Amino acid sequence: MPWKETATSNHGGFLGFIVHTVIRFFQFVLGLTVIGLYGVDLNAARIAHVYADGKWVYAVVVGTLSALTALVFMVPFVKTYRAFPWDIILFFLWIVVFGIFGNLYIKENAEGDAGIKRMKNAVWVDLANMLLWLISSAFGVFMFFKNRGHMSLHTGRAKV
Repeated sequence: MPWKETATSNHGGFLGFIVHTVIRFFQFVLGLTVIGLYGVDLNAARIAHVYADGKWVYAVVVGTLSALTALVFMVPFVKTYRAFPWDIILFFLWIVVFGIFGNLYIKENAEGDAGIKRMKNAVWVDLANMLLWLISSAFGVFMFFKNRGHMSLHTGRAKV
């Protein structure tokens, strides 16, 4: 099948294509999950006519960027390994989200408070997102250097 060869040659064969698609799918789903988990508090602030805390806005923005990126990068005929710097940027954005909310909620005792329990669960979703973006970043760097075709690093014109 010609479509299979074209789709998989950019991702390291058929197995690489499957792994890439599964990782991107989970990045998409977990990005939407973060939007929902943190959006609850943003919506409550909107209804109460109080300011939205910047930490929650930041988490929703990172979740949105992640979900959109994963959706675009799931397209099989796009050489997404060339965009590995964006994967690395999203990885660092997730480190910040995990750091902020991990510091706020990991040691917190929920004591039956559903909001605290939800946020403690959100911290672990943040960690999963961070790890998925680390994996896709590492995979992108690996595929980028593997598929360079032994061209020079700076201009890409000379054979090495």
